[in-house]
Amino acid sequence: MKIAPTIRAELDRFLQQEGLSLTEFGHIADMNRGAVSAIVTGNKPLSVNQIDRITKAMGLPEGHFYDLFIENYIIDHPPNMRRIEPFLYRCAELDKLDAIRRVVGAIMDNLLYIPKLFEIAEGLLAQERHAAALLLYEGVAEAEKYQHSERLAVCQYRIFMIQVGDDQSQNLSAATIFEVFVERLNEIDQLDALKDLANVYRSLRKWDKVDEIARKMRAKAEIQYTLKHQQNSREQTESSDRLSRPLFVYIAYADLLCASVCEAKGDYQQALQYTYAYANLDWVVETDEDTQRWVNLYKQWSEGNIHVNKLLSGDTSVLADYVEYIAVSANRADKEMVTKLLNVMLAANRYQLDVNHILKRFKTVIDSFVQQEQLASDMYSNQVIPEQSARLSYELAYYHLHRGSYDDGFKYLMYSMVSYHILNNESYYINCIGLFEHFRTHTTPEIKKEFSNLIEKVWIGNVKKNGSFDCCS
Repeated sequence: MKIAPTIRAELDRFLQQEGLSLTEFGHIADMNRGAVSAIVTGNKPLSVNQIDRITKAMGLPEGHFYDLFIENYIIDHPPNMRRIEPFLYRCAELDKLDAIRRVVGAIMDNLLYIPKLFEIAEGLLAQERHAAALLLYEGVAEAEKYQHSERLAVCQYRIFMIQVGDDQSQNLSAATIFEVFVERLNEIDQLDALKDLANVYRSLRKWDKVDEIARKMRAKAEIQYTLKHQQNSREQTESSDRLSRPLFVYIAYADLLCASVCEAKGDYQQALQYTYAYANLDWVVETDEDTQRWVNLYKQWSEGNIHVNKLLSGDTSVLADYVEYIAVSANRADKEMVTKLLNVMLAANRYQLDVNHILKRFKTVIDSFVQQEQLASDMYSNQVIPEQSARLSYELAYYHLHRGSYDDGFKYLMYSMVSYHILNNESYYINCIGLFEHFRTHTTPEIKKEFSNLIEKVWIGNVKKNGSFDCCS
C-alpha cells in the first residue's frame, strides 16, 4: 500500500538533504524554532501562511504544496473553516482554481458550511476575483438546488453576472437559466436583476423578452415606489437604498425599454408614446441632487429619441436638429454616442441620405468606438454598447460600399466582422460575409488576404471548440 506524502515529510526530507537545523530553517522561513519543530513532529496543524513561508524557504513555486494541504488537512477531515477560509482566499489570489474546486467538492456534502462558503464567495466577488467566486457560487447553488432559498437565487444572480461576457450564445444560455430564479430574490433586488436581464436580452435583440421583462420591472417598481411613500418607513427606505439607482428610475427605464422594443419593430408612433412617458417625470417625489441628475438624463434621452423616432419613420427633416443634439455630447466619454451615430446611419441607409458631412464631423468619435474596446462598468455598457458598436461598423460599411468608397467600406466591414466574431453572433457575421461577397470585385489583394485570414481563424476556432477533428495541427 502506497503511503500518501505529507508536507511534514517533504519538509523533513529537505532539512536532511540540506543539512539544516530547525533553528537555521526557522531563520530562513522567518519562523521560530518551536513552530518549525511542532510542524515537523506533527504536533501542530499547518496554516496557509506557514505553508507559504515553508514553500518560499525551500525555493519552490508559490502554491507548490496546496494539493498536499488539501490531502493532509481537508479531504477526509472535519472541515475547519478557520483554516479553509484563508486557504481559499490565497488560492484565489494565486489563481489556483483547481484547488478551490477540490475544496468545494470535499466539504459541500455538509449543508452547515453553505453560509460560510457563500460569505467567502461574496468576499471574493468584492475583490473582483470572479473566476474563484464563480466556483463557490456554483458549489453553493448545487448544494441548495432543492432548498428554494433566497440564497440560491442570489447565487444564480451572481453566476449570471459573472458568466455574461463577449459570447452572445453563452449570454443567452446564462440569461435563460437565471430568469427562472428572479422571483425568488428579495422584492427590491428583483429590480436590478430584471434591469440586467433586460439589457442582456436587448443586446441579443430578443425584443419579446425585453418587452416582457420591462413590463414586469415597471409593475414591481411601481409597487415598491408606492409602498415607500405611503409607509415612509425606515425599513422601506433602507431596502431601496440597496438598489444601484433611485427607485423611480426603474419605472422610467421600463418605458425606455418598451420604446426601444417598438422602435426595433418599426412601430414609431407607439415608441414616441413611451418616450413622452419617460420624458415627463413630474410625478417623482424626491428632490435630492441624484434624483435631479437622473430626471435631467431622461429628459435629454427623450429629446434625442423623439428626433430618432421621427427620423426613422421617414421624417428626414429632423436630421439636422438631431445632429446638433448629438454634437452637444460629441465625445467618447458619452457611451450613448454609439447609439446616436448608429441611428444616423440606419436612417442614411434606409432612406439613401448623403451624410458624408456628418461622418466627417464626427470621424474622430466614430473611429474611437469602432476600433477600440469599450470600458464596461455595468451591464448596459458591457452588453448593449459592444453590440451597437458592431452594428455601427456594419452600417458604415454598407453606406460607404454602396457609395463607392471602397477603402472606408471594407475597413469598417472588417471591424464589424471581428466584432461579431468576438460576440459569437452568427447571423450578423454571415451578413458581413454576404456584404463582402457582394462587393468582392472591388477589393484589393490586401483586403482579400485579411478577409481570408479572418475566415480561416474563425474556422479553426470553431473546429477546436467543437472538437470535430484535428485538421489544424
